[in-house]
Amino acid sequence: PLLLRHGVDAIERDGLLQFRARSGRGAQPLALAALVDGEEIDGTVERTRAAQAELSGRVRLRFVDWGGPHDLRVEEAILPDEATHGVSDTELPMALTRTEGRQIVQRWLSEARIARDSLRLELPPSKMRIGAGDVITLPAQDPAALGRDGQPPNPTAQYRIDRVEQGQTQLIEAVRIDPEIYTRPALEEELPGVTPFAAPVPVLPLFLDLPLISGDELPHAPHLAVVADPWPGRVAVYAAPGDADYGLEDILAASATVGVTNTALAAGPLGRWDRGAALEVDLIHGQLHGRDPQAVLNGANLMAIGDGSPANWELFQFTTAELIAPGRYLLSNRLRGLQGSDARMPPLWPKGSYVVAMNGVPDQIELSANQRGLNRHYRIGSAARPYDDPSYTHLEAAFGGEGLRPYAPVHLHQSGALGAGDVTLSWIRRGRIDADRWEGEDIPLGEDQERYRLRLLRGDRVLREEQLSQPSWVYAVSDQTSDAVAPGDQIEVAQISARYGAGAAGRLRLL
Repeated sequence: PLLLRHGVDAIERDGLLQFRARSGRGAQPLALAALVDGEEIDGTVERTRAAQAELSGRVRLRFVDWGGPHDLRVEEAILPDEATHGVSDTELPMALTRTEGRQIVQRWLSEARIARDSLRLELPPSKMRIGAGDVITLPAQDPAALGRDGQPPNPTAQYRIDRVEQGQTQLIEAVRIDPEIYTRPALEEELPGVTPFAAPVPVLPLFLDLPLISGDELPHAPHLAVVADPWPGRVAVYAAPGDADYGLEDILAASATVGVTNTALAAGPLGRWDRGAALEVDLIHGQLHGRDPQAVLNGANLMAIGDGSPANWELFQFTTAELIAPGRYLLSNRLRGLQGSDARMPPLWPKGSYVVAMNGVPDQIELSANQRGLNRHYRIGSAARPYDDPSYTHLEAAFGGEGLRPYAPVHLHQSGALGAGDVTLSWIRRGRIDADRWEGEDIPLGEDQERYRLRLLRGDRVLREEQLSQPSWVYAVSDQTSDAVAPGDQIEVAQISARYGAGAAGRLRLL
């Protein structure tokens, strides 16, 4: 490769190996009268021109870019009148600038085109000093080929001797050359740009154990949102039962849209628009856009707000996103506590809470059903580095499977007053699976069987607990006397799932 790059020939002469640069200088003239009219060739000079179809119309060179990140580069040269389809493709394991690569392919292409003309001739023993690697000049052989001025058509044509067979005479094979092609053309040097080193930064991973959103999710698997500034390109997620023997779980290609709230968000109404004060958020990455109410009712602009722990997230939507500064938005006209997440809505989400756009980028991680509730270790960071790199974020987390959690019953109602006779309590269940249709008489059950856990509470103290199979309960007077129940005590009702247990509870203060 070094000889090809610099145009150097390796020549064996007189038992010695010589290295000679191609330059075209020092040409030795030969007269036609000095040639031998032997038996090896027809006449004194045998001239040959290669067919056009045998030529490569393009020369392509692959090499390593010098001075930068050492990327692979390709330079190509093509003659303006190129009519062939042949391509000569060469790869040099060398570091070159792009200008050097361009000079090389231009020289190779010119050499190949000029070398179409070759000749064979015989020299007498008196010309033994002429050998391989020498450059000779030869006049035109046919006087009829003289030009208008009576000179050979190319009196300065030079040939480089490539092969010599020595016998009683020297049989020489030579190709035509042009000294001009060995002069480097003046090209502007293109120095490579140096990519500045960017130290890896830790990423911010947020696990979101959410209720079912579309209904197609795995109900026991959490979502994972990862954000970083700058984004490292790809993020790897490794997991293990303990802090050792990690296995690759996933590769994340896109950053999630994640932000932090600048204002507090109080608990809002359910089932209707929350037109309270706008929520101000600063995005770490991404953009937000307002949508019309119809698009929001069809699922657009879904966002989670929480404290960063896996299970503590509320889902809400918004129609208005007002950009007030770079990366800072005011979100207003909201729908709160969606998909049963009203059970996670606190009286106040404080300033500094996280918000995550559920726009399809946060995706569920690989988690089998038997791993639900088990503590697992996670290492998350740039996929270009190993998981034990200091830039990786190490987390321990267990997930309860919020998608399996039954919604809290609603419309708890008390018929009758305490101490005045039997009291009837009733409620309406909600469903988490295919329950948003209006055609049927009732929503699908969504569980193996209909069961409820009812508790009578005085503060945190449980006065009575019942398990029921229908959405009502009669509180007999005798039981009221036995429990010493009083107005102000609370009834708590939760639907029971065979896989999850008691779900979110609805509450009613007794009168």
